[in-house]
Order: sequence, then C-alpha cells, then structure tokens
Amino acid sequence: MRLEPLYQRDREQAKEEGRQEGRQEGRQEGRQEGRQEGKEDLILRLLNRRIGEIDASLIGQIKGLSIEQLENLGEALLDFSNVADLETWLNQQSI
Repeated sequence: MRLEPLYQRDREQAKEEGRQEGRQEGRQEGRQEGRQEGKEDLILRLLNRRIGEIDASLIGQIKGLSIEQLENLGEALLDFSNVADLETWLNQQSI
C-alpha cells in the first residue's frame, strides 16, 4: 500500500512534465508559424510594390515556400522588373 502514493506522485509528475513539454512545443510552433507568415506578408508587399499586383496562383506558390526560400526571394526580388521574373524564379525553385 505504501507504494501507491509514490506511484501516483510519479504519475502526476510525468503528466505535468508532458503538459509543460506540450506547451513549450506549441509555443515554438507558434513562433515559427508567426515568422513564416510575417516573411510571407513582407515579401508579398515588396513584390506588389516592385512589380504590381500578383495573381492568386502566384501568391499560393509564395505561401508554399520555406523560410529559407522566402529569404532568397526577398533578395532576388530586388532584381525583378516584371511578373515574368517572379514566375521564372518560382519555376526554378520547383526543379
């Protein structure tokens, strides 16, 4: 009988540790998603300013890029003069 309280205490501690770990992972994922969305928004604003309005299919492709690809696009767009340049860059990413 004396082992039951110890077992129960260990079980409760394990549950709490699991909750804390889950919260931490959730916060990390949230921060990652926030960074991703922030970069997407900035890239889209810069592209709109640089080459004009972008159609929905291109926006969808941009939103599918990784953070590293978004950073690369942020640098590349400085050399874009029209939508064709963006399309060419996006096509090269899927090769």
